[in-house]
Amino acid sequence: MPDSTKLEHRIAALFSDKLNVQVPSLETDLIETGLVDSLTFVEFLAHLEQDFAIHVSLEDLEIDHFRTITSIAAFVATKSHNGIRASARK
Repeated sequence: MPDSTKLEHRIAALFSDKLNVQVPSLETDLIETGLVDSLTFVEFLAHLEQDFAIHVSLEDLEIDHFRTITSIAAFVATKSHNGIRASARK
């Protein structure tokens, strides 16, 4: 399984570097706070799939998977085929 701390930091960097969204903490609720709207979410999913070499299907689109950076990291870890690929790819 990928190192969750590394995944969390990479996901936080994705938000800040590619989406210009500064997330205050790993446990900040991205939806409740309004940091992520529907357009940002779609853009985020495209970056997530590309940067982590995963596919997010319609069945995967449960809101709880994407509420916090911590929950997104757990989701990415489960979607990663070999565990190392998601944490090692840059």
